[in-house]
Amino acid sequence: MASSSEVWIGSAYLFLQSKKIVLPSLYGSSQQKPKVFHALKLALADSTGSMNGVDVLKVHCSDPHLIVQLKFCKEENCRKFLQSYREGALQKSLQNHLQLTLSMPTISVETDLKTGSEHLDRMLNEVEHCLACIYKEKPDRLRDEEIAELEKSLRSLTCRQENNVVVAKKSNSLNSSSLPYSSGASSLPQGTTFIFQGQHFANRTLTRDDHQKFAKLVSKKWKQVGRSLQKNCRALRDPVIDNLALEYDREGLYEQAYQLLLKFIQSEGKRATLQRLIAALEENSLIHLAEELLGLHHSDNDTS
Repeated sequence: MASSSEVWIGSAYLFLQSKKIVLPSLYGSSQQKPKVFHALKLALADSTGSMNGVDVLKVHCSDPHLIVQLKFCKEENCRKFLQSYREGALQKSLQNHLQLTLSMPTISVETDLKTGSEHLDRMLNEVEHCLACIYKEKPDRLRDEEIAELEKSLRSLTCRQENNVVVAKKSNSLNSSSLPYSSGASSLPQGTTFIFQGQHFANRTLTRDDHQKFAKLVSKKWKQVGRSLQKNCRALRDPVIDNLALEYDREGLYEQAYQLLLKFIQSEGKRATLQRLIAALEENSLIHLAEELLGLHHSDNDTS
């Protein structure tokens, strides 16, 4: 492994395929390529907790696989990526993002992770060995020009979406669709805002739509989000969260997450705000879900 004076750099290949959709064909389409790339970048950001945690150098189309060449510049980011990959969180995140960007109900994606002749899926429990394999595999290329253009377009799109959302939130702050989910509560004072990714967003009480999106997309991290919310919510102490897990185990993750947020909304009333939920999601690296709740994927879907 690198000494303290060396820069930690490694590379790996992420193989993706789906039985429902042909990923190489989608990526080969000029219209769908930005959407697939957008989903991929967001999933990778979720895995490391940062949009800059891992670089995409090139995407190869080799039917039935989409092969993504990755570059890591920090051991810590690579370690986070491996944990996310091992736990299935990266796979789940990618499936969710593809569903959103491609406007499809369900998408199943199979993944394989390789470096040179090593198949890392066979040794995921040996984290240090995986790290050594990735560190040994140095990138053999600079970032592809096509990837650079996609990155540039993605940044531009994100900026436009954020600006549109800020304007929309301000103009609709008193609209009935923004009324709080909890019965009888009123909107927060106009002008109340919070910052997410350097942008200001209007704060409000959580809505039914927020509730359903959270339950659908948070997956197995619902407990972690609950523990983040419990810091200022007595109704979500550990025994309560554990009881929800047991009581709704047969119903699955959606119902467990739904009941968690329902308890938060019922106990906090007008104080069950979007800002508090977004902060809890950020704390648990659920950037994709935070962006979904803030409407940052809507413009992309509308243009499909």
